Amino acid sequence: MCGITGFVNLTKDISSYQNVLQDMTQVIQRRGPDEEGYYISPHACLGHRRLIVIDPEGGKQPMSTTYHGNDYVLVYNGQIYNTKELKQDLIHAGFALESHSDTEILLKSFLLYGKEVVNKLNGIFAFAIWNKQNQELFLARDHFGVKPLYYTIADDCFVFGSEIKCILQHPHVSASMDATCLGELFGISPAHTPGRTVFQNIYELKPAHFAIWNTDGFQTKCYWHLKSRPHTDSFSETCAKTRFLLEDSIQRQLVSDVPLCTLLSGGLDSSIITKFANDYYQKNNLPTLNTYSVDYIDNDKNFVKSDFQPNSDSYYIALMTNALQTNHHTIYIDTPELASSLYDAMIARDMPGMADVDSSLLLFCKAIKKNSTVAISGECADEVFGGYPWFFREDALKSHTFPWSIAIAERQNLMHPAIAHKIHLKEYIDFQYHESLNEVEILDTDSAETAEKRKIFHLNLHWFMQTLLDRTDRMGMYNGFEVRVPFCDYRLVEYVWNIPWEMKAYQGREKGLLRHIMKDVLPSEIVERKKSPYPKTHNPNYLAKVKSMLQKIVDQPNAPLFDLFDRHQVEKILETNGQSFARPWFGQLMTGPQVMAYLCQVNMWLEKYHPKINI
Repeated sequence: MCGITGFVNLTKDISSYQNVLQDMTQVIQRRGPDEEGYYISPHACLGHRRLIVIDPEGGKQPMSTTYHGNDYVLVYNGQIYNTKELKQDLIHAGFALESHSDTEILLKSFLLYGKEVVNKLNGIFAFAIWNKQNQELFLARDHFGVKPLYYTIADDCFVFGSEIKCILQHPHVSASMDATCLGELFGISPAHTPGRTVFQNIYELKPAHFAIWNTDGFQTKCYWHLKSRPHTDSFSETCAKTRFLLEDSIQRQLVSDVPLCTLLSGGLDSSIITKFANDYYQKNNLPTLNTYSVDYIDNDKNFVKSDFQPNSDSYYIALMTNALQTNHHTIYIDTPELASSLYDAMIARDMPGMADVDSSLLLFCKAIKKNSTVAISGECADEVFGGYPWFFREDALKSHTFPWSIAIAERQNLMHPAIAHKIHLKEYIDFQYHESLNEVEILDTDSAETAEKRKIFHLNLHWFMQTLLDRTDRMGMYNGFEVRVPFCDYRLVEYVWNIPWEMKAYQGREKGLLRHIMKDVLPSEIVERKKSPYPKTHNPNYLAKVKSMLQKIVDQPNAPLFDLFDRHQVEKILETNGQSFARPWFGQLMTGPQVMAYLCQVNMWLEKYHPKINI
């Protein structure tokens, strides 16, 4: 796991831009605290920051090789989980391998397969390969965009990086926003439209896409997408195949040359991950598995039950750790650091995010990093198997918009009057919503419920899940900490995508199929536990703290927040402890205190990045 960056100019000698490359690489030092590396040539400059996970000596980057008289240079962020199979293919084709690094496997697989290499990979990845002879840069990103990759084109220079901050270090790039960016910030954020960012002319390479920059310009191509096919397996066959794919995915992702752990909340998803990981560790006589959970100081005193958060985690965590005898650690976060880390969480994302839902994960990863470098998480199971309330709630299903972000009118009212009449959020959101739904392939054989749920699954996988994957990557890698997501294995998702809703929601339950598969594997209380999302603080001190932070912004006559937001509406939010914003800003967790914290993050972001507004 690492950070990559670089720039290519095919018409100008850029070999003197060494300082620029170093600046771009150093600004993402936190993604790769262990090593740095550079490649500098007349037309291509590539930088790399390394987090050592596999083969400390054999995985150094940028990695170069010569093949048929041509030079190739790779910078890569990620982990390939089918290296064993790829290695056999390379050996059979006559390639000599000098390490057990997946970096070398990836580079030489590209030599063997060319751009078709993306169809051979199972993993999480973002990489760039410079072909010196052809003067061509090839870039690719994994199937679901677990690993980030951004780019821009400025003055005939193609600039890319793992994070937007490194692109902004290039002298030809500046921060600005147009009407579309404001639509993203007000209407979609903290999610984003695939391919877009909140910065004008800075884009993300979409998940499951590769790109080529050469003398013909810039081209991108989608190499994979979910295909709708009739599901012909019986229920028992479906259960068996799903379990096999899930267990195989988890086992593949346990490879590491550094300490590894699992994130255990006591929910169904993290318990599945931990159970299969623990079985693997015991079978292979590995040390006792370390597990980690997060909680907040005084949360036991202040917890309030709700539809979205029906119970706390501690009882269920104890069930699992006692059953598996793992080495468990609970990380406790206090209110002051939760609020003070809002700034770091914003910097990690390069944009306002999910407020303390982000900063708490950042602090959680920071604490775990003291003992482990890699974690396995149950993230993405709800999107893949149908675990969220909006898969079942009529108000969400009939909202005709993204079901996790239905407060459109409230968002519109928050805009500064001078820009509100230029940015029509409902139109912007409706366009993105319907464009996305147009991609869904409904089969004649689909039941009415399966057809309807395909649409919700598509939106979850391509929008909501992307926000959580962004969060996981940025908060983890800000601490030089890698989080893997086995539920995001594209083979598993391909199979589950076509399972009829009646099977997925077996016995009318969220993730009913998954629960049934696990009924003889996990304690019954875990299997039957109602979904409870990532824990948030219920401490009233947190509300008081973010309210105080927002009040200080309101007291500033020239606070940049009010260049974009309506001061009267923000004051109303402040006066009502966020209750004037009646519905969650985003998802299930961004309610009163989080809305105020989000506004604080927006102000921090405007102060730090100074985007020029072009509308």
